[in-house]
Amino acid sequence: MFYETLKLAVQAIRRNALRSFLTLLGIVIGVCAVIAMVTIGNGTTAKVKEQMAKLGTNVLFVRPGQWGPGRSSATAKPFDARDIAELRAQLRGVKAVAPLAQQSTTVIYGNESRSVGTIGTDASYVVTQDWNFTDGRNFLDSETRSGQAVCIIGQTVHEKLFGRAEAVGKRIRVSNVSCEVIGVLEEKGETGFGSDRDDVVLMPLRTYQRRIAGNTDINNINVSAMDGVDTSKVQADIERLLRERRGISAGKEDDFRVADMKQIADTQTATTGVLTMLLGAVAGVSLLVGGIGIMNIMLVSVTERTREIGIRLAIGAQEGQVLMQFLVEAVVLSLLGGTIGVALGLGLASAASAGMDIPFVLDPGIVLIAFAFSALIGIVFGYFPARRAAQLNPIDALRHE
Repeated sequence: MFYETLKLAVQAIRRNALRSFLTLLGIVIGVCAVIAMVTIGNGTTAKVKEQMAKLGTNVLFVRPGQWGPGRSSATAKPFDARDIAELRAQLRGVKAVAPLAQQSTTVIYGNESRSVGTIGTDASYVVTQDWNFTDGRNFLDSETRSGQAVCIIGQTVHEKLFGRAEAVGKRIRVSNVSCEVIGVLEEKGETGFGSDRDDVVLMPLRTYQRRIAGNTDINNINVSAMDGVDTSKVQADIERLLRERRGISAGKEDDFRVADMKQIADTQTATTGVLTMLLGAVAGVSLLVGGIGIMNIMLVSVTERTREIGIRLAIGAQEGQVLMQFLVEAVVLSLLGGTIGVALGLGLASAASAGMDIPFVLDPGIVLIAFAFSALIGIVFGYFPARRAAQLNPIDALRHE
């Protein structure tokens, strides 16, 4: 019985092929949009996580000053070497504490020159950033203490200044300092904030302070917690130590800030997740529009086939059978649209992921939900026209012209 009903539904759809196609187009667009938007959103979230991971794992960033209206980091007292020493001596559960002082400088090698972010630091910096070397080595303690003119360069600097040639052992000029390249860092790419992490030169902190900055200021501190250690506890310890070091009394606001990389990553991930949900919800509205289109066409179909319905009822067809016939027709239209929409949505998401350079993250759950929702649309919006057909009076239906 169901097979015959399904067969009749397919015949009715094929009888008006163009009208049926235009009807299911709304469902196709809705399902396609939902799957494409959610998949692209998931890929964007994965990309954000990947880029945040490039800044280091379990890392806390310590900066002078506070964010907010009327607050300025420029007037906040910078850190110094004694702050670094105290943090290293008293903090527990940390892998490394790295001081940073930085500014943009001109780097020259032969006829090539470029403006590069130059960082004064020590061997701990690459530890906090989970950064490896493709060539050369890290700073030695003796080089850091004596302030020798050595440097480590990123991949972008290596490519722009040396091309494919060997860089380790060569001398480059950083501002007015001639220094020997002792290491080349592995490629990290762009961060989630759009900056190129590989366009960098690292120098021993003392060399940078004496010969480039002209002061002993430390503008930033990176602290890397050990695996399994609660970063919120490390953050509280840092805040307590620095408040004590900087003479901040109880009740007074900190003149520094500690940012937890995990918290930043979670916030970014949550933000992209909310945007993905909103995009999916907006795209889902087109499914409702498609459902209204199905109801409209099914009402037209009932009007066109009134005499057919009257004949079926007159020769003994039950109301439930007539209702089922039109309901199955609506559901078949929806499921057909849903199937096409799933295929188009996945294809569009795949193409967009390749074009936007983000991972293709397929969520089987959203595919199933979109497909099931398209079937539900057929049932809900097809029920009223089907019920109207089933409740027709056979005599009036037979008289219909």
